[in-house]
Amino acid sequence: MLKNIYITQTKSAIGRIPKHQRILISLGLKHIRHTVIKKKTPTILGMIRKISYMVKVSE
Repeated sequence: MLKNIYITQTKSAIGRIPKHQRILISLGLKHIRHTVIKKKTPTILGMIRKISYMVKVSE
C-alpha cells in the first residue's frame, strides 16, 4: 500500500534553474507555504530529491 506524503514549498521559484521550476509546477506547488498531498512513488521521490532545498516533506 502506498503512503501519502505532504510536500510544502519553503522557498521561492524565482531565479531557480528552469528545470526545478518545472518540477515545482508538476508537483502542483504554486507559492511559498503551499502544501500538496501525493502518493509516495519512486517518480515523486525523485522529483523531491532534485528540489529538496526548496521543499519540506512529511508523512
